Amino acid sequence: MSASYRLVQWNRHKRLYDLTMVSGVALYLLAFIAVGKLAWRGRHAISDEILLIRALATCALVMLTIILCIGPLARLWPRAAPLLYNRRHLGVCMFLVALAHAALATLYYGAFGGRNPIVATLVESGGVTSFASISGFRFEVLGFLALLILFLMAATSHDFWLANLSPRIWKSLHMLVYAAYALIIMHVALGILQSERSLLYPILLAISISLVSSLHLIAGRRELARDRAAIPIPPAPAWIDAGAVDDIPDNRAASICIKRAGNSPPARVAVFRHNGSISAVSDTCAHQGGPLSEGKVIDGCITCPWHGYQYLPASGQSPPPFTERIPTYQVRIEGRRILINPDPLPPGTPVPPARFEPLEPAHA
Repeated sequence: MSASYRLVQWNRHKRLYDLTMVSGVALYLLAFIAVGKLAWRGRHAISDEILLIRALATCALVMLTIILCIGPLARLWPRAAPLLYNRRHLGVCMFLVALAHAALATLYYGAFGGRNPIVATLVESGGVTSFASISGFRFEVLGFLALLILFLMAATSHDFWLANLSPRIWKSLHMLVYAAYALIIMHVALGILQSERSLLYPILLAISISLVSSLHLIAGRRELARDRAAIPIPPAPAWIDAGAVDDIPDNRAASICIKRAGNSPPARVAVFRHNGSISAVSDTCAHQGGPLSEGKVIDGCITCPWHGYQYLPASGQSPPPFTERIPTYQVRIEGRRILINPDPLPPGTPVPPARFEPLEPAHA
């Protein structure tokens, strides 16, 4: 979190992350070109320019695949959650690699005639665009549209746009990454796969599609199962059993899903154990909807595992000078059981934590 805008909020970890990322891109490009020179020799040799164009293209596809896998992977394996912190840096870097591929390909294939290189690349020499056949499809147009989406996302990746567009609009805008991914898949399938006989490209494409789709399906099924197992809320005012105090580790949370009768969507509540007491808040971070129950209490604040946004357990308010707020729930303890009132209070409403006595140490 930050109270002011800076161009890039670097710290030691982010500098190390970015250095590792740029080094990885450079090593990938060098390795692709070196292996390409060994694999395609003699009459099958490929020019350095085309090798670099293909190296940049495959590198961008690999990076986009990683970006799309980070979200579901973090839901399935919480240890991967720190990767979310720097996903925007990875996204901007991926856009720059894709832009370099597009610029080099446009100059290489479209700059030899007297026409504008972009027009020459996107339109056939006769001035007629061909979309009627698979073999003659202007696949470059698909790549161009995907690049426009990636540019829009990179240009609005800063927190300034997140705050001014609102989290909901910003999130919706950045969900266009899936449209860009689909366009890139078609760009590859209708482009190089039509002319290239190497198994490298279909294998790379198959691995990318399999990873992205399987991780999203597995994570989606798990979330759907949690929603279906939601605790029904009785029609009359009632308190819901949220589990035992001793089942929640210190400074951690348990997530429960509750649902009213009818078609109302389920709601998730994060029940935190901290400093000998229990607090219950909405399980959805006000920043980008991160699962707060998968975070922990750091320096007395609930800390979102996705981007580090923080909230005070007793009020659901971000510590000053921040202004984010989330709904809170009334909570009480009977014996060692946690009971919560399923009616959420307005965001930022103070609720005294429910205290409990520590267990007596077991005697030998």
